[in-house]
Amino acid sequence: QVQLVESGGGLVQAGGSLRLSCVASGRTFSNYVMGWFRQAPGKEREFVAAIRWSGGSTHYADSVKGRFTISKDNVRSTMSLQMNSLKAEDTAVYYCAADSKGTWRPGLYSDAATGSRYDYWGQGTQVTVSS
Repeated sequence: QVQLVESGGGLVQAGGSLRLSCVASGRTFSNYVMGWFRQAPGKEREFVAAIRWSGGSTHYADSVKGRFTISKDNVRSTMSLQMNSLKAEDTAVYYCAADSKGTWRPGLYSDAATGSRYDYWGQGTQVTVSS
């Protein structure tokens, strides 16, 4: 079993920055893929970014590329999302997720962005960007 706990959400003005963290516990993560997803009110959940626990390959949604950076700390079993140049449309609940089977096939970025491939989810943290 894996437990994921997010933190770092809050209220920020447009153009500002926030850093989200996700602490994972309960299992080892050598083959895991970890990801961030978000869901705004009235909208479908959408992929934000993903990272391979082994090797560190990353993938980003086009909407956040160049503004957000995903990273990991293997020692602390922590994944982070540095969010810069935030926009009002980034407002959402952000979820940390883990694909414990590591199903992201090499070169197939769509795998990393597919929510159904993730079998563990955190409770979410609210990010609100005021314009």
